[in-house]
Amino acid sequence: MTNMAEAQATKPPVDPSTVRKAVLASAMGNATEWYDYGVFTSGIIAATIGTVFFPGGGGGTAVLKSLALVAVGFIVRPFGGAFFGPLGDKLGRKRVLSITILLMSGCTFLVGCLPTYSGAYSIGIAAPILVLLLRLIQGFSTGGEYGGAATFIAEYAPTRRRGFFGSFLEAGTLSGYILGNIVVLAVTLGFTDSQISSWAWRIPFFVALPLGLVGLYLRTKLEDTPEFQRLEESGQKAEKAPILETLSRNWRMILNLVGIVILLNVADYMLLTTMPSYFTDTLKISDTTSVLIIIAVEAIQIALIGPLGALSDRVGRKPLLLTAAIGFILLSWPSLKLMQSGSTVLLFVGFLIVALLLLLMLAVIGSTFPAMFPTRVRYGSFAIGYNVSTALFGGTTGVVVTALIHATGNDDWPAYYLMVAAVIALVPIIRIPETARVPMEAINESGVGQKLEPLPR
Repeated sequence: MTNMAEAQATKPPVDPSTVRKAVLASAMGNATEWYDYGVFTSGIIAATIGTVFFPGGGGGTAVLKSLALVAVGFIVRPFGGAFFGPLGDKLGRKRVLSITILLMSGCTFLVGCLPTYSGAYSIGIAAPILVLLLRLIQGFSTGGEYGGAATFIAEYAPTRRRGFFGSFLEAGTLSGYILGNIVVLAVTLGFTDSQISSWAWRIPFFVALPLGLVGLYLRTKLEDTPEFQRLEESGQKAEKAPILETLSRNWRMILNLVGIVILLNVADYMLLTTMPSYFTDTLKISDTTSVLIIIAVEAIQIALIGPLGALSDRVGRKPLLLTAAIGFILLSWPSLKLMQSGSTVLLFVGFLIVALLLLLMLAVIGSTFPAMFPTRVRYGSFAIGYNVSTALFGGTTGVVVTALIHATGNDDWPAYYLMVAAVIALVPIIRIPETARVPMEAINESGVGQKLEPLPR
């Protein structure tokens, strides 16, 4: 097996400014995706979408319909991952990522252009059909986005700083979600309820297009990753989209990824897409207060994610992942009780505790997941495993938890759901290899699952 230090020495040097551009270009896609979720799940917009595109119902029923629109896009995410992921291993990361960001932002923009179910400029039953179609296209394209964006950063980043640079992928998630909430807050404060329900609800959706175009511009200005170029030059690149190779040779590690992503996405979508409606509908917090709490907590996450990513370069990825999983098991229920206390301060503290546990995962997944697979099938393996897990357990979190609360009258379901997901994730977190300071090309040569020798500190 090639010595790891020698493998690293053969890696073409990448200019630091190019690395930063690659990180920004990748993070913009995540920001675009989560801007969409931020808009769709914000209290007043969620209620409005459920009302203007569907017949009958209001209040909690309308919110549930809006959350269902978010969830339905996840049905096709595994198909998008299975299509775009292996295609990214064949054609290159850059080409596929340029397509996915344009489709994601374009679909969000078009939702704002659609006629409604009733009222002025209405088209009746065609309205929910069209919005459903756009959500399906958006979900399909999103299935190819995240795995490629994480791979793009990991294959550009220096080995010893892969955790630090990889953390900025999720900084894009948080920034996009904050932006979505800020735009919705501006609409809420700037227009009356009747104006919002009539036409102003469209404004946040229009913002998605320029956001996606900026990301597209940044991506087209970069070369493909050094790792993919090295694969091309060595003649090892797949001539056809290697989906069969991906599944047959890497299914064990894909299953490990699925297990970890269960906790990651249940926590992620719980905090970012379920809790806003939980605050307003269940805890009866005003829309403005709910949005401000979420923005404040996410600003704290953005401030801490880079240092935590850098910490993982020193101590490893697994200690942070294990701390998060154990923390969710022990602290989810006490944190929810703080949120239910009736005190805005305690609600903030409870929400912050869960958010910081999630942050321990967000800070390292951009560097952990791509390093679980060889370069030849990295994009496809990541995209398939991630999106299967996300479709089954992440995107459905809001609908399932909200429905369980309504069906049982028990407001503690968010905590129970998190605890079960954390127990499941513990096993694969323990099983995966530690890849901090292991060069990406060494993982490609040695094969995943073998003992990997890190570079010296």
